[in-house]
Amino acid sequence: MDSQETKKARQNWGSRLGVILAVAGSAIGLGNFLRFPVQAVQNGGGAFMIPYFVALVLVGLPLVWVEWTAGRFGGGFGHGTAPGIFHSMANKNRFVKYFGVIGVFGPLVILIYYTYIESWLLGFSFFALMPSYGEAVARGEVAEFFNGYLGLAKNDYFGGLAPAYIFFLITFALNFTIIWFGIKGGIEKVSKIAMPLLFLLGIALTVRVMTLGAPKNPDWSIGAGFNYLWSPDFSKLGDPKVWLAATGQVLFTLSVGIGVILTYASYLRKEDDVVLSGLTSAATNEFAEVVLGASIIIPVAYAFFGPEQIAKIAGGGSFSLGFVTMPNIFGQMAGGAVFAFIWFLLLFVAGVTSSISLLQTPIAFFEDEFDMSRGRTVAILGIVTFVLCQPGIFFLSKGVVDELDFWGGTFSLVLFATVEVLLFGWVFGMDKAWDEVHKGAQMEVPRCFKFIIKYVTPAFLILIIAGWARQEWLPVIMMRNVPPENKAYVLAVRVGLVALFVLLAILVKIAWRMKRKKGGAV
Repeated sequence: MDSQETKKARQNWGSRLGVILAVAGSAIGLGNFLRFPVQAVQNGGGAFMIPYFVALVLVGLPLVWVEWTAGRFGGGFGHGTAPGIFHSMANKNRFVKYFGVIGVFGPLVILIYYTYIESWLLGFSFFALMPSYGEAVARGEVAEFFNGYLGLAKNDYFGGLAPAYIFFLITFALNFTIIWFGIKGGIEKVSKIAMPLLFLLGIALTVRVMTLGAPKNPDWSIGAGFNYLWSPDFSKLGDPKVWLAATGQVLFTLSVGIGVILTYASYLRKEDDVVLSGLTSAATNEFAEVVLGASIIIPVAYAFFGPEQIAKIAGGGSFSLGFVTMPNIFGQMAGGAVFAFIWFLLLFVAGVTSSISLLQTPIAFFEDEFDMSRGRTVAILGIVTFVLCQPGIFFLSKGVVDELDFWGGTFSLVLFATVEVLLFGWVFGMDKAWDEVHKGAQMEVPRCFKFIIKYVTPAFLILIIAGWARQEWLPVIMMRNVPPENKAYVLAVRVGLVALFVLLAILVKIAWRMKRKKGGAV
């Protein structure tokens, strides 16, 4: 009989603060400080916040409570990832667990490119204090420095990829060292240090930005930069792409639809509060994004480059903004090297708290479904993910990372969110789900969310998928926007992703077959 009592003891969080900080750390990443301000500028400024907050209420918060609740429920049966959690919620339906494969596939795919990007931040934290970087800033050659570091061009600063690879190895080792020590001794302990540090660094930069005044032109003040960012262009509200962008940003920033919150919540005890904890972690993330994230990049870029250049800068993308524009700005400030160091360290800390959450999901899958020890799981997964990381490193210029990001970090995210909310409200049953949400809760979720979770959230997500399919499906499949010289690489990535998904589905089948043979609970 499959019951909470028949499963082996699993790890638990040491404190409520620990799990809140860990989940907030999973959500707070590069998207808060780089992606959000760019999305706001490109999609109507202040008007963007209307669809943003609508999506937060109708999609973001419901999914936060769905994932915290489903994760805690599945953890009671010894499952820490979507295949097992879905299986438990669907009354042991033999097929539902395969939909859960998306919730292991997504984190694994994101991990194999995110770790490399994260390592750039560690590298630039180091180089920010080095003479060679200061020289590049003084010459206005930050872009050349960045391209040389990534091995995209040989120049006076770098002769190859070796420095970037060394920092990748350090970052990779750091992630697996943290995860080796488990939930309480690794993830929770690091989150309790990393999250306060992240906010201190973010506040320090925000204060510096606020006190800049108008360093280049009296009309280009920080206040004018905020006005530029938040001036509403209400004509944008009629564009469906703006609503898609806002919803995508909410899903991305709250780290819902990926599967990591399911895993983290599975280590809760069955009476732990998920309502207040979920709301607190979401509010912490929103503070980091809407307050800190929006208070640094765009206002300071406006103050130094003015209204004519700011739109072009924002259109250059998040990486250019973070690795080229911001260093150029710091180079024109007193103590610029120190603030550049703080900037890159802030992003690196945000990256680490996100990447360890991604890593914990496949770790939990093998621990729970194959009864593997943590040490063995970490060792095997370390070898596998190290190999999988290499294409993104050596073929960065061929569009490999962009392809991985689309399928793992965008498409899978929305698809998985749709599947899990339909399962929660319609298969598990909304009445049962509502009771489960409030077990041990210190506050009651407004009753309107019962209707929203069952009807509005899935409808909203289905409309997003339908809208994307109508506009983008054929061009994406036919690789119409992929340069001809990159198509072979992109095709190879797609074949590899299909193979990985199939392999994970086979592993799910094997795991359940093994459990049946042992006569254990499945």
